[in-house]
Amino acid sequence: MLDTLLLYDEKMIEHDPGPGHPERPDRLRAIEVMLSMRSGTRTRVVRAEPATPHALERVHTAAHVERVRAMEGQYGSLDPDTHLSPESVAAAMIAAGAAIHAVDAVCTGTAANAFALVRPPGHHAVPNRAMGFCLFNNVAVAAAHARAARDMQRVLVVDWDVHHGNGTEATFYGSRDVLFFSTHQFPFYPGTGDRRACGVGTGEGYTVNVPFAGGANDGDYALVFRDLLAPIAEQYQPDLVLVSAGFDAHRSDPLGGMRLTEEGFANLCAEVKAIADKFAGGRLVLVLEGGYDLAGLARSVQGCVEVMAGSAPPSNRGETTAQGEADVRAAIAQQRAYWTL
Repeated sequence: MLDTLLLYDEKMIEHDPGPGHPERPDRLRAIEVMLSMRSGTRTRVVRAEPATPHALERVHTAAHVERVRAMEGQYGSLDPDTHLSPESVAAAMIAAGAAIHAVDAVCTGTAANAFALVRPPGHHAVPNRAMGFCLFNNVAVAAAHARAARDMQRVLVVDWDVHHGNGTEATFYGSRDVLFFSTHQFPFYPGTGDRRACGVGTGEGYTVNVPFAGGANDGDYALVFRDLLAPIAEQYQPDLVLVSAGFDAHRSDPLGGMRLTEEGFANLCAEVKAIADKFAGGRLVLVLEGGYDLAGLARSVQGCVEVMAGSAPPSNRGETTAQGEADVRAAIAQQRAYWTL
């Protein structure tokens, strides 16, 4: 039986945005400790090669790629939240390369599924600039690679980070080849992700935004995955499922205002795994995004890895909240113009 592939490299720890920055090296160190203690799971840890400029330019402008690469070996800032140390550019190239490697592994059948444990994160990076801690958009680069190099005709990107993945949305907003599904706190950084944003042109209907008010919990997220994501996936029938796996919707996270638990994230992972198993030959890739409470991050990653490796998810999905149910109903009503729900 094939293993779950974990993409990891200590060089990504060397990216240091500076004292007090929430996207700190200890995030990966906490995950590394968790991985070192794992037992009984069918996992395999490998390193990835850096992404090539060509791979990055499937998503980003050549000017943006060159601007970031010119900062290698230096301290600097690309936006008010996105700071660089001398090793940051190398880390970002490896992060994007790990997402590509993960796609290659599941598309060639050398892994059952894969989790790219990377930093810096990526989903806020838009085609022409960095933002929100993100230099390159790792999951978007992976999706574009899957389309161009692995003949994946329909790619589903699920983003459960507490922040809206504006960069991923912007990249594929006019395309039906990549369906972008995002759950996020709203209004919140970066200010995008209104449920009425559904795509343009041939991509209309292929962006699905589910903005939650603060306080949404395990039950609310389980509800939207069951009643909105699952039926849309049934109709879209993706060839590959990618997840922007941010864990800053955890109840202990200092940046978010949600109430998810590590068990809740494990259940979300089980839902996307079921979609991949049913429609995409099991081709599932998670790419790490946010998550800033170290214990919550490590336990949530561990829960997802265990589900990916074959363990049963927790049986209790929790009760919904009245506000969460209302937010889900509103998102479903919005999407009925495009999907049978």
